[in-house]
Order: sequence, then C-alpha cells, then structure tokens
Amino acid sequence: MSQFDNVSVVKQANVYFDGKCVSHTVMFPDGTKKSVGVILPATLTFNTGVPETMECVAGRCKVRLKGESEWSHYGPGESFSVPGNSSFDIEALEPYHYVCHFG
Repeated sequence: MSQFDNVSVVKQANVYFDGKCVSHTVMFPDGTKKSVGVILPATLTFNTGVPETMECVAGRCKVRLKGESEWSHYGPGESFSVPGNSSFDIEALEPYHYVCHFG
C-alpha cells in the first residue's frame, strides 16, 4: 500500500532524540493509529508500550530486540515486530522512512 486514504493526521510532530526521529500520528476511521516518520542516521533505543510492527518504506537499518545479542538488517519492503512493554535498539544506516503499526 503506497498511501492511506480517509484518515486524519495530527499536525503536531512527534520529535524524539533531539530531532533524530520525527513522525506524525495517522488516525484511521476504525480508531486505530499508526505513525509515519523518518529516523536520521543514528543509533537509538525505543521503548514500547503496546506491540509495534515497523515497516520500512525507504532506507536501511539494523535492529536488536531487547534480550538479543545479534543485530538484524532491514530495508525497503521489510518489517520487524517488537512486543509490548519491551524495547529495541535501531541503527539507521541512512535516513530510514517507516510506518509504525501499533497493537
């Protein structure tokens, strides 16, 4: 899917890590939400409250889930899932464009 139709977008950006990650919340008619954003080249740690699936739209990254020692690589068209109440390290190797699916 290259676009989301019939949605609302929260105008105020979510800015994390001094601007290294910027996203916008997208609200769907059924009440679900996603975020669409970019992570600039950096190594960051994110905490999750609910399960998340990160879908790569463009760019490349390495990811290490909480409790794992190995990094996995992801690129366009690939995704990874993170359990709720957990965390993950991500190293954006270039600007990483993503859609985060919650729940």
